[in-house]
Amino acid sequence: MRNRLLSAALVVALLATLTQFGFGGPAYATPPGIPTAAAARTQLAALTVAASTHTTTYDRDLFPTWDTISGTCNTRETVLKRDGTSVVVNSACAATSGRWYSPYDGATWTAASDVDIDHMVPLKNAWISGAWAWTTTKRESFANDLSDPQLFAVTDNVNQSKSDQSPDSWKPPLSSYYCTYARAWVRVKYVWALTVTSTEKSALTSMLGTC
Repeated sequence: MRNRLLSAALVVALLATLTQFGFGGPAYATPPGIPTAAAARTQLAALTVAASTHTTTYDRDLFPTWDTISGTCNTRETVLKRDGTSVVVNSACAATSGRWYSPYDGATWTAASDVDIDHMVPLKNAWISGAWAWTTTKRESFANDLSDPQLFAVTDNVNQSKSDQSPDSWKPPLSSYYCTYARAWVRVKYVWALTVTSTEKSALTSMLGTC
């Protein structure tokens, strides 16, 4: 009996660990660089807390998208291939079939037209938290960042609902994704040395508390 209880406890611990690191549930690809909850808390503590600035001067054209990444594939098409399963593309690299699981809301799609590529930290949020001072070249790198957890394939209307909002005013429909979402958001802000507002930091702290 004791051995069975120990085995059950080990299974529970393993499932908890897998959930913390983004595993478990439906299988789907995730962007690189999502930190552990502990690392995210450390990175959040290191961010500069400041009020938003240049709130009326944002222009999306200052963040060129989508770059050509390889052959005929641009950033959007690259993320669709990365985050989807059984993705088939034509000679122009447009996805003609595949399957995409949207981690924000748990929906699954089989048409690429139903999927948007979300900027974890929206371009306008980046602008008002420091990117206004960047060169256009740096803003282009940010908008097409495939090295960090910045680009996610998600349900189009969920992405549109999020718009340019930060976690203090918008969270994913699935509360079970709060932990991963906060870890990714913090990582992007940390890597790109962007600021956070006090309410944004409070919301992220609360979301990391679900990990």
